[in-house]
Amino acid sequence: MPQMQQQLSEALTVLKQNHLKVTKQRKALLTYLLQNQDHYHDVTLVDDYMRQQFPGMSHNTIYRNIKEFENAGMVEQQVQGDQARVKYQCDFSHLHHHHFICQKCGKVTELKACPMDVFEAQLPGYEIVGHRIELYGICPDCQLAMTK
Repeated sequence: MPQMQQQLSEALTVLKQNHLKVTKQRKALLTYLLQNQDHYHDVTLVDDYMRQQFPGMSHNTIYRNIKEFENAGMVEQQVQGDQARVKYQCDFSHLHHHHFICQKCGKVTELKACPMDVFEAQLPGYEIVGHRIELYGICPDCQLAMTK
């Protein structure tokens, strides 16, 4: 089974495990996110895409589905300024992970190591209840393109 089909099959299984019906709209949303899983995408662009595919679909339905996917661990969201962005969860075997995001092309690379031990050592007596670490820079492909 090609990787994309396998990932879609896994995503549909996660939907069912979270008691979410498999609809053609949800399947289309998952397919779109899977096809673009190496970048975060503005939620408004995802909304535009879905409304082109399903003209009668409301903004609320699209945003609710994205939120349900996030609650099920299938998508990751980030907020930059006042703009929400979303991408497909890149690694179900490592739900806790961080990212390097290229500032030129927007490509997202997963980081498996977590530096929380360093921070916890600097905060004796504090209770950390959550964190999100993202590194920004220029990926090797963009660095190469800049030297040409």
